[in-house]
Amino acid sequence: MQKTACADVFKHDMTNKYFDTVYRLALNQMKDQHMAEDVTQDVFVKYINSDKEFESEEHVKAWLIRVTINMCKNVFNSAWYKKSAPLEEDIPTEENEISDLYNEVLKLPKKYKAVIHLFYYEDMPISEISSCLGEKESTIKSQLHRAREILKKTLKGGCDYEF
Repeated sequence: MQKTACADVFKHDMTNKYFDTVYRLALNQMKDQHMAEDVTQDVFVKYINSDKEFESEEHVKAWLIRVTINMCKNVFNSAWYKKSAPLEEDIPTEENEISDLYNEVLKLPKKYKAVIHLFYYEDMPISEISSCLGEKESTIKSQLHRAREILKKTLKGGCDYEF
């Protein structure tokens, strides 16, 4: 009984610590606040119900990131998502979430969005991104390079952003 209580406290601490990371990644992938909230909730329900033994806090973080990306992919592949249509009207959003750069990142292909988000918004090193996404480090470096090139081209007329 004691081990279960400790595990529950650990899971609660990890949920609090990585909630923002999971939500921001889901928002980056889904481009919709409500869908990102649903994905975030599903990720943490899966985490709390998991019997998986985690080796370290970094292992938990990597697992949460991987599950978040997989759940976003599952939503994109669902029949419901494929048959739904986006709203035509502009919906007001918080100004601090919207910027030219952020909007351009959201327009990137999914594989580039994920690496840009993890590298710049979550400050993860390439080696950690590689293990989280199950890709080689060279693949992550290539995706980062290609995403930067796309962003440079699309933002060329605007401000110079440092990458």
